[in-house]
Amino acid sequence: MSVLKECFTLRNGVTIPKIGFGTAPLKGQEAYDAIKNAIDIGYRHIDTAQNYGNEEEVGKAIKDSHLPREAFFITTKLDSKIKTYKGTIEALETSLNRLDTDYVDLYLIHAPWPWDQKFSNHDAGNVEAFKAMEHLLEVGKVRAIGVSNFEPKHLENIKKHCKTTPMVNQIKYHIGHTQQATIDYCNKEDILVEAYSPLGRGKVFEDETLKTMAQKYNVSVSRLCVRYILEKGILPLPRSAKREHIKSNKDVDFIIETEDMESLDKLTIESIEFGTPVKNP
Repeated sequence: MSVLKECFTLRNGVTIPKIGFGTAPLKGQEAYDAIKNAIDIGYRHIDTAQNYGNEEEVGKAIKDSHLPREAFFITTKLDSKIKTYKGTIEALETSLNRLDTDYVDLYLIHAPWPWDQKFSNHDAGNVEAFKAMEHLLEVGKVRAIGVSNFEPKHLENIKKHCKTTPMVNQIKYHIGHTQQATIDYCNKEDILVEAYSPLGRGKVFEDETLKTMAQKYNVSVSRLCVRYILEKGILPLPRSAKREHIKSNKDVDFIIETEDMESLDKLTIESIEFGTPVKNP
């Protein structure tokens, strides 16, 4: 069975396809074409966000597929500057209108702080936003709720003040950049980790160890990177505008040997930043 047909199960019983199609920073016709290609190839898990500016293209590509809405798992994210209960409710309605759907499968707080105020404290606002998400979950506007770019301290804040622990934490994760403290916390709390930038925003292609190992398995470096993430029990979100790459990124039905996984674990590959931070110690 293709990995595209395999699923993780969230704490509330909702199933989520093991590979998602990432859509940032695609916009306009390029976004629509890429999403349509991904759907044609077999992707059913589509990841977007309010500040990506492509929710309408996601909705149109899904409608144009003529597949039933329930065939898809749609994730969108609350704009990181919105930290109020009312603002969160209103933001989802805007997203639903853009996506042309009655519900989303997963709704995430995009970051614990506004992008222009990285690392500032918004604990109270995150609690308000997440309480609004709990309400949206109760009324059926969303099927699962979570966060993105949250560290353990941010997750503890939600756990302490809300009824529900986040079901998902989407973070920047790739070979050489694994945020192990966050992974360990999420594993302990039964929070599924999703990996955006699974290819290190292109930096992985420069690493000789990865090139050599990919040749050993007769796969591309990108396929090796996606498989590595799956081996870790993490959900990868590869993104490409090119059909051949979209297709290749899902062909990961192979196993990386234990000693090779251990070798990959030892690598350090810091990728370039497009607004989402890697916090310096």
